[in-house]
Amino acid sequence: MPAQAVTLHLPGSLYDHFKERAKRARRSLEAELLKAVEAARTEPEELSPQLARAVSELQQLDDEALWRVARDHLPRDAARELEALNHKQQREGLSSAEEETLTHLAEAYERFLLLRAEAAGLLQERGYDISVLVGAE
Repeated sequence: MPAQAVTLHLPGSLYDHFKERAKRARRSLEAELLKAVEAARTEPEELSPQLARAVSELQQLDDEALWRVARDHLPRDAARELEALNHKQQREGLSSAEEETLTHLAEAYERFLLLRAEAAGLLQERGYDISVLVGAE
């Protein structure tokens, strides 16, 4: 299929972001933008109705509440148990009860990460600098 030319007017900050990404990846700006467009084309897995509702409800939150969600962290006990079960699984395997617990904790962790990322994305759309969230755990 032949390529189609598109003129795209980017805000300065977005242009600078992709220009820097292209430089780090040693690609042209066009190649970097094409990579981003291709990534956006990929259909994500369909979310469960509960998770889709939770994501959609984020849009109704005010900025302060979104910052709380974006800065939230998995409870320490759950994070420790998830890590311990992952290590045990690699070393010696898990009982069926432990497998079930691991599955439950992994799903909770994925839900947490998705909601946190969605909240950060909404904050960015609202014009906030979310760079302070990078590495925040």
